[in-house]
Amino acid sequence: MFVSGLVSVFLFLHATGIDCAFTVTTSNADVRAKENEGADLYCTHSADFGANARVEWKFKDMKGSTTHVIFDGKPTTPYADRVTKFDGMLRFSKVTRKDNGEYYCAVSGSQNFGEVKVKLTVLVPPSMPMCRVPTSVTTARSVLLSCHDAQGSPPPTYKWYKDNNPLPEDPSKFAAFRNYTYKINTVNGNLEFPFASKMDTGDYSCEAVNAAGPAKRCEAVRMEVHDINTGGIVAGVIVALLALALLGFGLWYARRKGYLPKKSASQPKPSVVYQPTSEYGDEEDGEFKQKSSFVV
Repeated sequence: MFVSGLVSVFLFLHATGIDCAFTVTTSNADVRAKENEGADLYCTHSADFGANARVEWKFKDMKGSTTHVIFDGKPTTPYADRVTKFDGMLRFSKVTRKDNGEYYCAVSGSQNFGEVKVKLTVLVPPSMPMCRVPTSVTTARSVLLSCHDAQGSPPPTYKWYKDNNPLPEDPSKFAAFRNYTYKINTVNGNLEFPFASKMDTGDYSCEAVNAAGPAKRCEAVRMEVHDINTGGIVAGVIVALLALALLGFGLWYARRKGYLPKKSASQPKPSVVYQPTSEYGDEEDGEFKQKSSFVV
């Protein structure tokens, strides 16, 4: 564990016309302990709080959630089997990576209050990072390589290697890398090529590093950068055009040979005129002639 300077929090109250200083202090505001080992968090307060001062410990995790560790003088259920409260100290018999965060020692008297913050960092060596490297990319396209380790604590920083040689964070500062256009983010582990070129072809690996233990590097993956295959594109277009032409010729030939039905010309439906013969027959010299016609 590393000891920092004395940290004090002062609460000034005005009582009976006299200014009194109520202090809550810690001798180590930045505690570091290896995972599965013990850790001590210190907190003392001035006598101004009185003999019956109430001391509580609260925990704020990395996501911002707050829970009690010590409440009403006793450890809460999640901490009952590994936390002990002493006068001026909170002792963990064993810490895990879930204990990473900030601890607040809050002291209250009858009419006064004060607290101090202690940061606890649980040391976990890096694990093998998960690396994502594309194996084939096209020139002039943007390319993203990623690297992440979710186990290390404190959160690791990242280094990238090409052909087993470390890539500098700022390539413009090194003569051998001045023609490179990549960008490295050492915090989130991204390696980005805004415009990939053939010179970016190589074997890439990433290394996770923190102060808790030895660095870990993923296996190298080869990335090949190719020019756009214009010849293949032209050949594909020609083949597609030939296929369309062959299909058109086949349809024309089949129709000419009568294999396909011809379109029948639309003709108007004829009108039928029905003129029945009179039952009396035609009378050439009669005065009466009956004729009927029906148009269908």
